Amino acid sequence: MMLATRNRFGPEYAALDDPAFIARYRAACFCGSVRYEVCAEPVDAKLCHCRACQTLHGAPVQWAAIFHKQHVRFTAGLDQLRFFNSEQGVHDRILPCKVSCRQCGTPIADEGRRMWLAFPTLFDFGPGVETPEAFKPSCHIFYSQRVVDVCDTLPRWSGHKNLSARL
Repeated sequence: MMLATRNRFGPEYAALDDPAFIARYRAACFCGSVRYEVCAEPVDAKLCHCRACQTLHGAPVQWAAIFHKQHVRFTAGLDQLRFFNSEQGVHDRILPCKVSCRQCGTPIADEGRRMWLAFPTLFDFGPGVETPEAFKPSCHIFYSQRVVDVCDTLPRWSGHKNLSARL
């Protein structure tokens, strides 16, 4: 039996030729240079109001769906990935880091040490298909840093979910 070749992005990611990997969702940057698939539902989804996310995304909030890295595989554009470690201010793949497309600048994900924080707006759920329930946010994090109030019934945390004060 032939072993699947590991994804050259890293051994923690799914192999491109892994026969057990069945793509459930597909995502791509704006120009299509970078494409990846996931084979599972997100572990969680959240809305982040921290200053770093506001600045890096040019928006009041960042929406992310969280996946285990072994449920992610790249199908195109590994050579087009650009990394930025905001803690050290360097363009290097030092985890955790921000990942974007070198061609169009689209933010692709936040890569953590064990998790992949994907941006749901990059996924193609199909024409007329509503966002799957698993991608819908479960809470607001770093809500104490918000720049706009959000009127919904989701729990609000001052920092990380379950690790900070609930507001």
